Amino acid sequence: MRGMRVNVVSDVHGNARDLAIAGDGADALICLGDLVLFLDYADHSRGIFPELFGVENADLIVELRNARRFEEARELGRRLWAELDVDRETAIEAAVRRQYAELFAAFPHPTYATYGNVDIPSLWHEYARPGTTVLDGERVEIGGRVFGFVGGGLRTPMRTPYEISDEEYAAKVEAIGEVDVLCSHIPPDIPELTYDTVARRFERGSRALLDALRRTRPRYALFGHVHQPLVRRMRVGATECVNVGHFAAGGRPWSLSW
Repeated sequence: MRGMRVNVVSDVHGNARDLAIAGDGADALICLGDLVLFLDYADHSRGIFPELFGVENADLIVELRNARRFEEARELGRRLWAELDVDRETAIEAAVRRQYAELFAAFPHPTYATYGNVDIPSLWHEYARPGTTVLDGERVEIGGRVFGFVGGGLRTPMRTPYEISDEEYAAKVEAIGEVDVLCSHIPPDIPELTYDTVARRFERGSRALLDALRRTRPRYALFGHVHQPLVRRMRVGATECVNVGHFAAGGRPWSLSW
């Protein structure tokens, strides 16, 4: 009997070119979110922010955020929007829609996807074509194994579009129950998995995910969100925890076979 293979990506951030071939050789593609590119921290000329406000302002806002001067970064944003004299939500939604149209068209058949913290869930149903299944707090069987999906992130000073409360996030984890593979955008709350070595800061991980790993013992926990973690994989009891990589930069999926 032929085995199964799924390719997994996360943190696509506008990389439609590589996304179009990310499912090659696999029976399915799994996407763990963050399709939108608002600002590329490696190349400040890419993304919605520099399109609207220019590279110099992108340089400055990255500098402020990396220094954790979040209130100054927000004040800069408020000033730039006021000078631009356009409706913020309308301008951002139009830019996100352009990206979603290209990215969802690149998904192979079948794709199973959940939201990242920078995504806008309310728009996904407009762009998800037949063959793309969107899951959040839900389970699906792929090749005889049960995969559970938890989308979004937890609240932070960054105030990205799909951040939710710890309680709402934990309820989604609870709703999934026991699975073979637990898929999420953010990692479980473990320092080695949540510290970004380039940004030099901890991102938020989920305590509810960590508790679920210890309680339900899935074979794998797959996630992204932290672009340059201290470690990309480690074991928690019976579970192999894997950061599937920063797809926007690397352009290569992580593969799971059985």
